[in-house]
Amino acid sequence: MTDPIADYLTRLRNAIKASHRIVEIPASNIKKEITKVLHDKGYIQNYKFEENGPQGSIKIALKFNPTTKQNAIVNLTRVSTPGLRKYVKHDSLPRVINGLGIAIISTSKGVMTDKEARVEGVGGEVLCYVY
Repeated sequence: MTDPIADYLTRLRNAIKASHRIVEIPASNIKKEITKVLHDKGYIQNYKFEENGPQGSIKIALKFNPTTKQNAIVNLTRVSTPGLRKYVKHDSLPRVINGLGIAIISTSKGVMTDKEARVEGVGGEVLCYVY
């Protein structure tokens, strides 16, 4: 697999379109950090890191409204790819839908949202947009 973050986002996207409640994804440190950010910002209901096998896995419970058939995540877009990395400085961090969505940034101080990176005053690699 050449792009594990794109695989992570695709598995989430497919589970949302199929109206699954739980999705299981192979674990890595960057995927765990992205999962924590999504949970902290209220895009997923819960998560659990399991240590089975050499790699482990992440079980994610998606946030889903049964009356309106809507998920909390409307769109997941990969920005930086292995072939074309997208780095930004702290003064040019992207705004997703005028602040309604989040951009997940990998910085020297860890994985965080664009709003947290503005407060910290750090730039980094833009991993994805979520709204």
